[in-house]
Amino acid sequence: MVREFELCPGRRVGGDQPCFIIAEIGQNHQGDLDIAKRMIRMAKECGADCAKFQKSELEYKFNKKALERPYTSKHSWGKTYGEHKRHLEFSHDQYRELKKYAEEIGIFFTASGMDEMAVEFLHELDVPFFKVGSGDTNNFPYLEKTAKKGRPMVISSGMQSMNTMHQVYQIVKPINPNFCFLQCTSAYPLQPEDVNLRVISAYQSAFPDIPIGYSGHETGIAISVAAVAMGAKVLERHVTLDKTWKGSDHQASLEPNELAELVKAIRTVEKAMGSPIKQLLPCEMACNEKLGKSVVAKVAIPEGAILTLDMLTVKVGEPKGFPPESIFDLVGQKVKKNIEEDETITEQVVENHVKKVKC
Repeated sequence: MVREFELCPGRRVGGDQPCFIIAEIGQNHQGDLDIAKRMIRMAKECGADCAKFQKSELEYKFNKKALERPYTSKHSWGKTYGEHKRHLEFSHDQYRELKKYAEEIGIFFTASGMDEMAVEFLHELDVPFFKVGSGDTNNFPYLEKTAKKGRPMVISSGMQSMNTMHQVYQIVKPINPNFCFLQCTSAYPLQPEDVNLRVISAYQSAFPDIPIGYSGHETGIAISVAAVAMGAKVLERHVTLDKTWKGSDHQASLEPNELAELVKAIRTVEKAMGSPIKQLLPCEMACNEKLGKSVVAKVAIPEGAILTLDMLTVKVGEPKGFPPESIFDLVGQKVKKNIEEDETITEQVVENHVKKVKC
């Protein structure tokens, strides 16, 4: 059994717990606080467990030249990359307002700390867990400092190798055992052939004592539902109010109707996973009574005869008799009375029959 831990107050992940669904708002709020609140409410109404943003302290995430680089993309909010990012970056007070709003409507709130100073702020903000974005997963000093804060961690693995993920595990585990890995491919939108869901299974084998999840950037919901069926215990998907909005993430994001359908599909799949024990279920009894077959006499069988296989066949019989899987056990048994051709073979006509108990 995969180890469980409390990711948010009162909400555990791993083991047999339901998948924890993160609605990644990121910076799809267009730099508008009201839109951000609308997106938090949308995440709540669609059934997500958590609304997540991305927090950067830009001078700590980028060097000066990176911020001054001209940014002429159709998605740009400024002439330079720094101007673009500043337009999309909420202040500390705005983050406090957003967290308060999320608490008021009853959804967990957190953010990816995109640099060490952002992590410091999120720690002060008292988020329930830290999300480590793929770009910082191989940033070992960052990982160590973040782990030492003592909050649960969700670590994406886009752009990384299995060797790097082993190193991440070895760094984080001794400091903070409450973490999980998400399989992720950092492409927007992500093509199905690059998803590699089998990495989920590889992670489950390599790291059996932590939950494994999936962070998806594909279009649609089918792949994410498949990830949950494969055992993903945390699922993260980008969300938007409108895929046509300006911004590079919107195309790989789910609109409200898609997010709601994803949550519904995941909860249905979780119910469908059920039990590993294969047995006749109460819901199958009606079908079994109507169509379940029995062993019947292929020919007329006289009293005292020893049953042979060529005397028997299988049909839907009335009344019910021996089930088909008993046909070989009946061979060699003695009958106590005449049995007509096409008559059901019942316990009453077989001498010294001892009913076998199904396991």
